[in-house]
Amino acid sequence: MATTEELQTLVLTTLDKENVITDSKSLELNDKPVDQLALLGALNSLKSKEMIEFTPIDRITWILTEEGKQLAKDGSHEARNKVGASAKPGQGKAFKNKWVSKKGANLVRLVDTIVDETQRDLKEIESTGTLGDAKVLADLKKRTLVDKQKTTTYSISKGPDFSLTVKKEATDITTEMLQSGEWKNATFKKYNFDAAGVPPNSGHLHPLMKVRQEFREIFFEMGFQEMPTNCFAESSFWNFDALFQPQQHPARDAHDTFFLKDPATSDRYPRDLMEKIKQTHENGGDTGSIGYNYNWKEEEAQKLILRTHTTAVSSFMLHKLSEETKKTGEFRPAKYFSIDRVFRNESVDATHLAEFHQIEGVIADKNLTLGDLIGFMDIFFKKMGMDKIRFKPTYNPYTEPSMEIFSYHEGLKSWVEIGNSGMFRPEMLLPLGLPSDVRVIAWGLGLERPTMVKYGISNIRDLLGHKVNIGMIKEYPICRLDKESKDKIEGVSED
Repeated sequence: MATTEELQTLVLTTLDKENVITDSKSLELNDKPVDQLALLGALNSLKSKEMIEFTPIDRITWILTEEGKQLAKDGSHEARNKVGASAKPGQGKAFKNKWVSKKGANLVRLVDTIVDETQRDLKEIESTGTLGDAKVLADLKKRTLVDKQKTTTYSISKGPDFSLTVKKEATDITTEMLQSGEWKNATFKKYNFDAAGVPPNSGHLHPLMKVRQEFREIFFEMGFQEMPTNCFAESSFWNFDALFQPQQHPARDAHDTFFLKDPATSDRYPRDLMEKIKQTHENGGDTGSIGYNYNWKEEEAQKLILRTHTTAVSSFMLHKLSEETKKTGEFRPAKYFSIDRVFRNESVDATHLAEFHQIEGVIADKNLTLGDLIGFMDIFFKKMGMDKIRFKPTYNPYTEPSMEIFSYHEGLKSWVEIGNSGMFRPEMLLPLGLPSDVRVIAWGLGLERPTMVKYGISNIRDLLGHKVNIGMIKEYPICRLDKESKDKIEGVSED
């Protein structure tokens, strides 16, 4: 194949002799027609230097198919059937031309000589690329003997900077050009600002992060403040004791919780708060409860763990809210949420991981009731596109009453558990320092399950962990939850 330089030289020398090239189809190199697609690249390069101008010439030509080439060489099927051959191709045409007729089971020749018009037409198309009779062309195309082909050639003329020598253009100013002064006389290649650039390598959001952002927007829309959850290590004090979870509870065993070795303990909690929580565990303290009736040990509370739930952060934020109330003398209602990782010492399988994401919401206000919790849950899940919600009583150490949340799954045609909820117990709230008439409603759900449903993932290990396919992260689309519009959410105020 000819090089770009050879084609450029051919075009320039031809223009120098003839001033204009009316049709580039006439150009030949080494006694062979020039490939028009390769020529286009050479023409664009010369035009960018303003050495030439060119315009395309589009033509529709006809070419023979493989079968058409064979018939142009050997004769049409109907011509070969005129002598009574039994082959079916061309028989209909031979009957139509009255070259043969049928007598009994045999074909009988009616003429001594014929003119094979089909072969003649095919040869004309082969040599000229066209045929005067459009009806015949349509018939040959129907017989799949010919086909259309679009060809493009070019009309070429001299440009304002025409020359027989192609100047080499610089693409950038180099240090050497600046130092030598060569840049003053250099010819620079023009930039094509309409050309598409090479897409840069970029990061991709994990499906979990896409769904997480959708949930964050729902919380922000409803006036929530995001809790700081960037510390995965937590003391047992905030993770268990502050939540009125007894120290002998099974969840605090090594087979359910990851304990740290170095450092193994932490005493970063207020001493006065510790004393109140100790009394509440042992005898109920000032909460009106009888507590758990056991000897509470500080060394158990000091053990460092990987947090088993983000409710550990909720207890800290509620204590901080109580401290602000004492300073100002006025309680201000609060809405908190968090979406972050938690850790459980569980066996990994298709539906369980040792680490996963928990979505948690907390509302603190005066005189809240279970009805407020149910009403708010109805609004919250409708904003996620879940309009069929049910609640079932359950037990949690730090909420009473407590409810499991179920949503109707249209695909499975069944009710599926999607979260847990409840009202924080007085044994948890009063030691934290909140006013006695303040109630706190809370709920939580996992991030992985709605993500798996949204993206059609059946094995949680394909979503999170060392087996995740990186290509999957790049290919998965953005997330849009099927949220209910505001005019469909009726009956409960968001305030």
